[in-house]
Amino acid sequence: MSLAEIRTERVAPLGDVWARLRVEAAGVAAEEPMLASFINAAVLRHGSFVEALAHRIAAKMADPQLDVLLIHDVVNEAIKADGEIAEAAAADMLAIDERDPACRSLLQPFLYHKGFHAVQAYRISHWLWNEGREALAFHIQSRVSERFGVDIHPAARIGRGIMMDHATSVVIGETAVVGNDVSILHEVTLGGTGTAGGDRHPKIGNGVMIGAGAKILGNIHIGDEARVAAGSVVLKSVESRCTVAGVPAKPVGGPCDQPAKTMDQVQIADGDLDTQDD
Repeated sequence: MSLAEIRTERVAPLGDVWARLRVEAAGVAAEEPMLASFINAAVLRHGSFVEALAHRIAAKMADPQLDVLLIHDVVNEAIKADGEIAEAAAADMLAIDERDPACRSLLQPFLYHKGFHAVQAYRISHWLWNEGREALAFHIQSRVSERFGVDIHPAARIGRGIMMDHATSVVIGETAVVGNDVSILHEVTLGGTGTAGGDRHPKIGNGVMIGAGAKILGNIHIGDEARVAAGSVVLKSVESRCTVAGVPAKPVGGPCDQPAKTMDQVQIADGDLDTQDD
């Protein structure tokens, strides 16, 4: 799967997303005066979604080695050079709002969700990687790992409409590819096997849901709208719209439909899991 193939879908115009974000931010600032200054600095004082996104990523990524002004310059440069970064961020926010029943607004992931922040910081490191600035890309990767408990190699390729729910202990390797509209829960690994280099990590299709604790290992393909049950270890490619579960994972139940959007993790035919060791 090429990067072009995982960038085919468009989302609501940034202006629409920005308008909604500002309305939600103004409402929270009025409702909770103690947060008004924070909300103003994070959202309301900015003139566009791009400006607010750069500020938010910089605020989350700053550390003793790169203060907030320095990292803001880098983030701002990346977002302005590659319009896909802001559009993908907007798509990620909309995906979280649609799929996470605990999410009350677009403002919530923008301000607080570490999965959202980790993916947006990865997008900056990926841009740096493609620009040949590997040292700074690795620095941001390390910072994301320390800050959020999420480890995404800068060379990995990730689409838009990503919901990384809870996000703790997610690992995505160097040659992994993740399509559009994918939902990834905590403690998921997209890893390699052995010490050999080269193309060694999974390729995840569009609309896939990967349950908590699942491990997908090796240069294998997970087909569009497949579902990987929580705790599974997947060592072989999975067909589109197929549910797999177990250690090692095997097909179970019937075909699934848009699992990344429905987030249905338990629609498996009776008795299927009882046959995993047959």
